[in-house]
Amino acid sequence: MKGWILQKDIHAKVPSYETLKLIEKGKEFGIHLELHDPRQLEIIVTKEDRKSVLLDEMPTKLPDFIFPRMGATTTYFALAVLRHLERLGVYCVNPSGAIEIVKDKLYQMQILAEKFPVPKTMLAKFPVDTKIVEKHLNFPVIVKALSGSQGSGVFLSQDALAFDDLSQLIRITNQNAEIILQEFISKSHGRDLRVFVIGDKVVGCMERYSTDNSFKANFSRGGAVREFKVTPEIESLALEVTQTVGLEIAGVDLLFDEGGFKVCEVNSSPGFKGMEQATGKDIASEILSYIHQKIKG
Repeated sequence: MKGWILQKDIHAKVPSYETLKLIEKGKEFGIHLELHDPRQLEIIVTKEDRKSVLLDEMPTKLPDFIFPRMGATTTYFALAVLRHLERLGVYCVNPSGAIEIVKDKLYQMQILAEKFPVPKTMLAKFPVDTKIVEKHLNFPVIVKALSGSQGSGVFLSQDALAFDDLSQLIRITNQNAEIILQEFISKSHGRDLRVFVIGDKVVGCMERYSTDNSFKANFSRGGAVREFKVTPEIESLALEVTQTVGLEIAGVDLLFDEGGFKVCEVNSSPGFKGMEQATGKDIASEILSYIHQKIKG
């Protein structure tokens, strides 16, 4: 069995822990995994479908599956490549349509808010009217770029003055910046939950918490992690969220709130180094086992 892991800038960056472990563990499942950048591929729309994909300008045998690991950085070009390969019958984990939904933080909130408790969210437009923000969201307020991952592009404005300074800075540096504003859930300051879902199964749950009093708890930026018991509420919420956006493999982030949880966001390319550290589970093998069973089945 052959698969492609698709990531951006593979020659400019050291492969991640997740990529290296997936490639190594793949051997145990009889899966040969290759790492490619979507821009290595050319697609040609033609009736000769199986010959319509070039890899480094050469015709190539298509893989049994592709595993996009671009998440919020997925470009239009990358989505076009995924859609083309899906048309040719190549199994894509996750589907291109689901990736497109969750890469836009506002769009996924619009979809999730129909069924689940989420932080109150507003699309900002420049110049930002601070009075409207204070009236509908209050301060402190979370400021997020529409597309971002691992805690990047996320800020906390404690009051109206700090918010004005930040919004002016954003406007000066990038007049076309697209940001959303979210209510701050104080009970979840510096901590949240990451639930890892594969198919119709929750395979792990960890609490992420800040060690430096930051409001961010991301493991990738130095936050600590520990296993968190999967309750029926957490399991049901995480599974329903992933099914709603159409993901098969996902990281669902939950915020602690009075009497339960709010859905912060869902990720199509979640890291799992912290999850393995917190739970002791082999997440890479869980992912590969799922893919193997889907294709063989």
